[in-house]
Amino acid sequence: MTVLVTGASGHVGAALVRALLVRGERVRAVVRSDVRAVKGLDLELARVDVTDERGVDEAVRGASVVYHAAARLTLEATHDPLADQVNVDGTRNIVAACRRHGVRRLVHFSTAHALGRGGGGLLDEGSGLPYERSKAAAEREVVSASETDLDAVIVSPCAVIGPFDHKPSYMGRVLIMLARGLVPAVVVGGQSWVDVRDIAAGAIAAAERGKRGERYVLSGRWLPMLDFMRIAARAAGVSPPLFELPTSVARGFAPLAERAARLMKKEPLFTRASFDALEPSPRDYGDAATRDLGYAPRDLEQTLAETFAWYGERGMMPRGGRLARMLGVTQRT
Repeated sequence: MTVLVTGASGHVGAALVRALLVRGERVRAVVRSDVRAVKGLDLELARVDVTDERGVDEAVRGASVVYHAAARLTLEATHDPLADQVNVDGTRNIVAACRRHGVRRLVHFSTAHALGRGGGGLLDEGSGLPYERSKAAAEREVVSASETDLDAVIVSPCAVIGPFDHKPSYMGRVLIMLARGLVPAVVVGGQSWVDVRDIAAGAIAAAERGKRGERYVLSGRWLPMLDFMRIAARAAGVSPPLFELPTSVARGFAPLAERAARLMKKEPLFTRASFDALEPSPRDYGDAATRDLGYAPRDLEQTLAETFAWYGERGMMPRGGRLARMLGVTQRT
């Protein structure tokens, strides 16, 4: 039987597709346009936008398990209609197609950031960032379906890093900048950092052993940004950031970074919303993933070393640069 993966061109989807192929699964990979992450792999390729109801229906036809990893990730603080279309409407299309075609199990990728920081429930419409709210709304669609006629389970990754990051991702871009000596400072706050390959393994375990309707948070090692970037700098062989900025100070520079990115016709990387996504302290997500899935994330240092090696093999880490020299940030020999 065929296993379907949406969002196969993204960081998580690319890792998941490879993990499934290693297991001997017959994979149908859904991408919208970018095929770099799946090029040369032995799979069936479907070019489908998840907002296209008919296209989704055809892609899901014949699949036994569906992994829905397609998403619109944005660090903008303002409302993003496309995030709602892809994350919410796209999920509705997936759920409807899974129902019509009798899919045995849907594994839906949410995010730990869709959970409120207080009681741990899903964010409501008045809280969180636009991306987080859209993912919370999408998760509600899946939960509702699981309570009626669809066998579905949810996996909620924390901050994703690791190889197979072809585009690259937001955090991948930050790591590449670090390797170029272009990150002299970081913002106060931290994340739970998790290897994309562990996320793929957790999702596969959820498909096989997860409890219907359950949410499994796939976390890793929580570290403040400064500590994380110091470890990353060692792995890249460069000098670490020199200091950390209070969020209030970083917010003052954010509009300049946002405008500069737009002038270069690139998606902003350092925004007011990106600083809001950092957390002041670790969260307790419970032990459901460990208990039910046998989830056990690997060593962070190993992940970072292998991530930089992967970037380097693909020529994504040119070293040095004028700005690095101006800032006095040097590489180790």
